[in-house]
Amino acid sequence: MTRTPSAWVLYGSLFCGLLVLVLPLPLGLNLARPYLLAMLLCYWLLEAPDNVGLGTAFLVGLLGDIVAGTLLGEQAMRLVVLAFLVQRFRARLRFFPLWQQALAVFALLVNDRLIALAIHLAAGDGAPPWSTWLSPVLGFALWPWLFLLLDELRLRLRERTG
Repeated sequence: MTRTPSAWVLYGSLFCGLLVLVLPLPLGLNLARPYLLAMLLCYWLLEAPDNVGLGTAFLVGLLGDIVAGTLLGEQAMRLVVLAFLVQRFRARLRFFPLWQQALAVFALLVNDRLIALAIHLAAGDGAPPWSTWLSPVLGFALWPWLFLLLDELRLRLRERTG
């Protein structure tokens, strides 16, 4: 993998996703925080599959666990499952209209919440509050804007370098 300016955008955006995990929010909003790290990973898996894969998802998930102070390996497992599903259906997802992509990302984020629920129940933590289920809805609403922002940034950098 070569270090291009788009690689800086890729890893910079994932770093920003890690920062959003620890961004202080009021309690009600904190529980409904969109899983921006997963959404960023989805974007890069769709648009730069040669640079991002299951290994990247695992490493970013471990970093997310360390940064957020969650059970070590929880986010790593959730992101690897998400990355696998995106890679499996990439050929279809990439050519969906933006609103259908948003629905697919919504389904992926709901799947992520189900995995998180299973992990917490298996660990004996009990079910999280209902407001955590708002996170996929916010992800659905944010996906088109995030996609357009990252796409514009990536394409501008490609024009400059190439």
